[in-house]
Amino acid sequence: MDYRKEYEKWCTDPYFDEATRAELKGIAGDEKEIEDRFYRTLEFGTAGLRGVIGAGTNRMNIYTVRQATQGLANYILSQNGAERGVAIAHDSRLMADEFTDAAALCLAANGIKAYVFPSLRPVPELSFAVRKLGCIAGIVITASHNPREYNGYKVYWEDGAQVTPPHDTNIMDEVGKVTSFDMVKTMDKDDAVKAGLYCVIGDEVDEEYFATVRALSIHPEIIKQMAKDIKIVYTPLHGTGLGPVQRVLKDLGFENVYIEPQQAVADGHFPTAPYPNPENPDAWTLALKLAKEKDADLVLATDPDADRLGVYCKDTKSGEYVTFTGNMSAMLIAEYILGQKSLMGTMPEKPALVESIVSTDMAKAIAAAYNVELIEVLTGFKYIGEQMLKFEKTGCNNYVFGFEESYGCLPGTYARDKDAPAAVCMLCEVAAFYKSQGKTLWDGMIELYEKYGYYREGIATMTLKGIDGAAQIQEIMNKARTNTPTKFGSFDVLAARDYKKDTRKDLKTGEVTSTGLPSSDVLYYELSDNAWCCVRPSGTEPKIKFYVGVKGSSFDQAESLLADLKEKVLAYFE
Repeated sequence: MDYRKEYEKWCTDPYFDEATRAELKGIAGDEKEIEDRFYRTLEFGTAGLRGVIGAGTNRMNIYTVRQATQGLANYILSQNGAERGVAIAHDSRLMADEFTDAAALCLAANGIKAYVFPSLRPVPELSFAVRKLGCIAGIVITASHNPREYNGYKVYWEDGAQVTPPHDTNIMDEVGKVTSFDMVKTMDKDDAVKAGLYCVIGDEVDEEYFATVRALSIHPEIIKQMAKDIKIVYTPLHGTGLGPVQRVLKDLGFENVYIEPQQAVADGHFPTAPYPNPENPDAWTLALKLAKEKDADLVLATDPDADRLGVYCKDTKSGEYVTFTGNMSAMLIAEYILGQKSLMGTMPEKPALVESIVSTDMAKAIAAAYNVELIEVLTGFKYIGEQMLKFEKTGCNNYVFGFEESYGCLPGTYARDKDAPAAVCMLCEVAAFYKSQGKTLWDGMIELYEKYGYYREGIATMTLKGIDGAAQIQEIMNKARTNTPTKFGSFDVLAARDYKKDTRKDLKTGEVTSTGLPSSDVLYYELSDNAWCCVRPSGTEPKIKFYVGVKGSSFDQAESLLADLKEKVLAYFE
């Protein structure tokens, strides 16, 4: 793409609105900025679109949203799905309303009915709505936990999960064919409403979603018993979680729920949390302050689109609040669900627990303890959703729980994406369960470590932006593929998996077998002493990610092993 030529077109063509042209004229003297905005078209990948908001082909704006939607519309029409329609939701991100209508009106102009939520909603409710309304697809306008300058566009298919093969690549192909904006359709909103092509989703979908989440409770009597004794502090981090989380906790009967007031306001500027990610310690400052004032048992945070849940718990011995990783909170929920279903005789036949390959190995130990099949999938909850669809179609397994290390889990089959409001319900019920025994969630976590082993996991990242950054990331991956490491510090590499080549090589025997998973730009190393590491470029940010995991004989020893392994892995790849 001739970025200069494209820039000048955007500056002068009346197709682009006056504000867009003014924004671009304002950077006329910044060649590097012009190049970054126009050196490519914002890539529509298997996770949809995600990028910095602004004018340009490499930015999130109404024009790139319409362009992507036209490609999606073309694919839906090829599948005879126009009558079934598309459900659309958005979170609190900047330009969310504008992008929602840009997508809806493009669909409408193509004769495809758009079902639009009247205000912000969490991702899992969109997944639920796609299935409930019988839609062919769904769209969520969100950039999840990215910094505030981002927005994004995720596509779901009729099963309620983000698109997987063959639909993902087919949609990408159709989007790629929309090479100019004169190929993109749109229409007036009033006309779309009159034609019955722009429909606002009613309250009944909300009510059915909340009823379904309530029904996940295993021991409502324990919640009722302990509801007055548990203090919960919650922050939605300026996102969509406030209404849903307040509602489900109230429905379950929890009485002492305190909302962090500054972060309760839905605001895409994220004034108190520029990086609104529950994995980021800085996002917790205000909620932890409130927790100390209220002497709270639990401190909870959801990301802007409310599919991820972060947790702190008070350690009564030290009086301090201890952070839980996504793996830790998921394992507490998994142990509770599997343990109680086994005890009560309600475990389904052929039960399965599904996790991503970069999640904790404790899941394998828990699944084995309850005779539940453990299934590993690639990173991305859509692959867990894909397994759920397979179970539904073939009856080969029954889903009992699914999670990934990035603070996301799903304790039911009503949706096909991770669900933070449901995770809040389950984790608060687990807290009530332990509280009824005079224990905290932290005590429960220590019990799991003592029972299964001290599994600890961590992640490190390298951020490499722009054209050069993308090339550097690929160079790192290529170098690793041609020179397989044999050691990371004291850990020997026992086997290397290359998911792009679909190979697993045993470094001792030289035997090469298939990974059994779809092609993906991921390298995974099985290490001695139950350790592992995994390397993959981020699908949504200009980063390369390094995941590591160890198993120790004590918490402190495991932490020491983890720090050493992370350091050695980073040193090797830098």
